[in-house]
Amino acid sequence: MGIYAMDFALKFNHSIFSTPYPPKPSPKCRFLTARCSLPLSSDGAATGLAERPWKVADARLVLEDGSIWRAKSFGASGTQVGEVVFNTSLTGYQEILTDPSYAGQFVLMTNPHIGNTGVNFDDEESRQCFLAGLVIRSLSITTSNWRCVETLGDYLAERNVMGIYDVDTRAITRRLRQDGSLIGVLSTEQSRSDDELLEMSRSWDIVGIDLISGVTCNAPYEWVDETKSEWDFNSDGRDRDTYRVIAYDFGIKHNILRRLASYGCKITVVPSTWPAAATLKLKPDGVLFSNGPGDPSAVPYAVETVKEILGKVPVFGICMGHQLLGQALGGKTFKMKFGHHGGNHPVRNLRNGRVEISAQNHNYAVDPASLPEGVEVTHVNLNDGSCAGLAYPALSIMSLQYHPEASPGPHDSDCAFREFIELMESTKQAA
Repeated sequence: MGIYAMDFALKFNHSIFSTPYPPKPSPKCRFLTARCSLPLSSDGAATGLAERPWKVADARLVLEDGSIWRAKSFGASGTQVGEVVFNTSLTGYQEILTDPSYAGQFVLMTNPHIGNTGVNFDDEESRQCFLAGLVIRSLSITTSNWRCVETLGDYLAERNVMGIYDVDTRAITRRLRQDGSLIGVLSTEQSRSDDELLEMSRSWDIVGIDLISGVTCNAPYEWVDETKSEWDFNSDGRDRDTYRVIAYDFGIKHNILRRLASYGCKITVVPSTWPAAATLKLKPDGVLFSNGPGDPSAVPYAVETVKEILGKVPVFGICMGHQLLGQALGGKTFKMKFGHHGGNHPVRNLRNGRVEISAQNHNYAVDPASLPEGVEVTHVNLNDGSCAGLAYPALSIMSLQYHPEASPGPHDSDCAFREFIELMESTKQAA
C-alpha cells in the first residue's frame, strides 16, 4: 500500500520534479541582495550586536585532571580553589551551605534543580558559609516557599561565595566517582588562562591542612536554644533532668546543639584548642566532640585533648569527633576515595540489626582493623562497609561517623542523643 501511495504522490507532484532549477525569473520579479555592514572580529564573528537576552557562560571550573567545564556564574565573582565533592541530598541546600565541615570544598549538588525554595534565616547551621563554592545544574529562576526571605544568588553574593550553574553535574559526578575527589579552581576572571588555573589546582592540596582553626569559635559560650516545638519530632518520654555537657567546637552544627538541649542538656561550647584540664575543672556530666572539616591527622592538638579526657567522663563523638576518638584510642584514619556526602546513606546498627537512613558529610574514615581490643564497631555503612560508629564501654565512649541531628536528612538516628543521655545517667549512678 505504501508503494501505491508513493507512486500517487510522485505523479501528483510531477510538476515539482520536472521544473528546471534554478527557475527562470519572471519579468515582474526583482532580486535583492542584502549585505552585512557589521564589522567582523578576528575570528569572523560579527561585532556590535545587541546584548543577548540570556546569560552566557562566564565562568570556568578547571579540575586537576585537566578537564575544563564552562558554566554561568551566580553569587560572588573572582577565583577560588577547593576540593570538589558531590552531595546526593535532594533538599536542604541552605544547611549544606552553612555546614562548617565543607570548609575548603566546592559542593556539587547531584539534585539538578536548586534554589526553588530560596533561603531563610531559621535553617542556618552556623554563623556563616564556610564552603569554597557551589556547583549546580539548574538555578531556579523563581522561589516559592512561605519561609523564603531571599534568593539563593543574592544570599551567596552577600556572603562572598561563588556559584556556577548550567554545567554537566552528572558528568562531573561520574568522574569524581571514578577518579576520586579532585582539586579544582573556580573562576569568573577572563584574564586568567586555562593553564594558569590548571596550575593553581595542581599546586594546592587539602590533605594535612588544619581547617578546624578557621571554623571554631573564639571563646566559650553557653548554648540555650532548643529545637522549636513545630520541628521537635521526638519529645515523648524525654526526662528533663539537666546534664552539663561541654561541646568542643571543631565546626559544630547548630542543630546538634539544639537536639542536645531538647534532651535536657545544659551546654557550654568551647574552642577547639580549649585545654582538657579546663574542661574537667568544670566537672561536666559528658563531653561532645563535634563534626568539623578536613583531615583529622592535621590537628594533633585535638587528638591530645581527646586522650586527656577519655576515661574521665562519658564522651560522644560525631563525624570529626568520631575520627579523633579513633586516633586517640590508637587507631588510624584514612582518606576515602570520594567520601560520603548526602542525606540518604544506609547504615546498619550492629547491636540491634536496625538499618538507619543517615545524613553524612566526611572524606575520612576510621580503619577498624587498626583499633585496639575492647573497641567495638557499632555501625557499618552499607554502601561500602566502612566504619560508621564506635563504642568502648570500659571508658564510656560512643561515636558516630554520620550526623544524628540530620539537618538536612531523615531522623532515623536521633535516638543517638538518647543513648548519650543514658550513658551519662548510668555513669552518674555508678559514681
